[in-house]
Amino acid sequence: MGQTLSEPITKKKSACCRDSNYRVGSSCMQGWRIKMEDSHVHILSLPSDPRTAFFAVYDGHGGAVMAQHAGKHLHEYIIKRSEYKEADIVGAMQQGFLELDKAMQNNAALRDEHAGTTVIALLIKDNILYSANAGDSRAVACINGRTVALSRDHKPTLKDERKRIEAAGGFVEYKRVNGNLALSRALGDFIFKRNDRKSPQEQIVTAFPEVQQFIIDEDWEFVVLACDGIWDVMTSEEVVQFVRTRLAHPKLGDGEASNCTIHPEEICEELLNCCLAPDALMGTGCDNMTVILVCFLHGKPCSRLILHCQNPPPSI
Repeated sequence: MGQTLSEPITKKKSACCRDSNYRVGSSCMQGWRIKMEDSHVHILSLPSDPRTAFFAVYDGHGGAVMAQHAGKHLHEYIIKRSEYKEADIVGAMQQGFLELDKAMQNNAALRDEHAGTTVIALLIKDNILYSANAGDSRAVACINGRTVALSRDHKPTLKDERKRIEAAGGFVEYKRVNGNLALSRALGDFIFKRNDRKSPQEQIVTAFPEVQQFIIDEDWEFVVLACDGIWDVMTSEEVVQFVRTRLAHPKLGDGEASNCTIHPEEICEELLNCCLAPDALMGTGCDNMTVILVCFLHGKPCSRLILHCQNPPPSI
C-alpha cells in the first residue's frame, strides 16, 4: 500500500475554469501518503489549436517526477505529431505517449528506473471525445443520467495484458507485474522496458495507450477523471451518482451568481472527503487523490444542466 503518515494531510489544491462549453473543477489531496505524487491538467483551449480542450490525470508512483513532467508536456507531444496535423487524433495520441516516454528515458534527470505514472487523458475536438489511457486511472461519463466508461483499467491480471507481459519475459504474481507493479501500462517504469527484441508496444510495461472515441451530443452532462485513489473506494456508478445529485441541487447563489450556481471544484472536494479513510489501517482511502470534473454546457446556461441532472435516467 505504501508508507503512510500518522495523520492525513487534508489540505486541498482546487481550481476551476469555464467557457461557453465547459465548467471545470479539480481538486487534489495528499491524504495519508508521505508524498503527493499525482499531477493533473485542464486546458479549455490548446494554444496551438484553440478549439480543442485537453484534460488529464497523472498518478505517479516511485516519486512525483514522471507525473509532473508528463503533466507539463504530454499535450505538447500529441499536438505536434504529424498524425495530429493529418486529423488522425488516435494515432497522434498513441505516438505522442510513446514519444514522450522515449524522451523521458533519454533524459538523465528522469531516468529513475523505478518511477512511473499512469495517464488518463481526454482530448475534445469537433464534438468528438478521444480518451487515451495507460494504467489504472479512469474516466467515466454521465450521459442522460447513465454511467458510461471512457477507459479500461490496465491490470496485469487481464488476459491480453498478461499475454504481453509474459511474451516480453515478465510474469504476474500476487496480481502484480513481476510481483511488484499493480498496473500494466505506464509512462516511465523503465526497468520493465529493457527487452531489445520487443517494440515499445510489446514491453512488459508499455506506455502505449488504449484510445477510444465518443461522439458528444447534448445528452452528455459531465465526465469525471480520477486516479485509483478514488476508484479503489467508489465504483464508477457511485461517483456518477454522487456528482449528479450535487449538480441537480446546487448551492443557492446571490445576485448575478444565481445565474450559474455550479461549482464543480467544490463537488470534487466533497468527493475527496468522502473517499478519505478515517484511519491508515483501512487499506483503501489512504492513497493520494486527484479528480477533475468537466461539466458540459453545450453553449447554454448552467441552469439547463441543473434541470437535466434533476431528471431521472430514462428507463431501458
